[in-house]
Amino acid sequence: MQKEKRDLYDKNGALTNKTYFKGEPIPQGYYPMVVMIAIQNSDNKFLMQKRSVAKGGDWGVTGGHPKSGQTCEEGIIEEVKEELGVDISNKHFEEFCSGCDGKDCYKMYYIKMDLKPDEIVIQKEELSEIKWFSLQELKKMVKDKILNKDQIEFFIKCVNYLKTKNKFL
Repeated sequence: MQKEKRDLYDKNGALTNKTYFKGEPIPQGYYPMVVMIAIQNSDNKFLMQKRSVAKGGDWGVTGGHPKSGQTCEEGIIEEVKEELGVDISNKHFEEFCSGCDGKDCYKMYYIKMDLKPDEIVIQKEELSEIKWFSLQELKKMVKDKILNKDQIEFFIKCVNYLKTKNKFL
């Protein structure tokens, strides 16, 4: 199996001419890119996915690392397609936050869309289940430390963004 090649970014989130292969150490001063998307339905619930036991078993949003040569937008489209079987390439989604945190660079996206259960086909090697959660349920997951630090920060930034755009409750 061929290792996945990924691009590296500088501390400001700018693409460099450096790459690395998944699983290899990252050279000091360079950062991988992580893309994530909040999918919210018309009931104002967020789609969360639980990783398979082999992938840690954590709850989180859809996301991953773009492959070398992909834009971040192409990367998130591919992640949603691979993990959920849903094509968002012709849908409007928006970036609401980006940066570098000393470990990774990241771009966070948001999309409002309804998905019926039969429209979602989870990638069983990656995910064990999916579920829609209200903001109150997510807050409880944060309080109970069911969501990891990165996911907590993601939702804080997402909720703040949605409030500023009057898109939230």
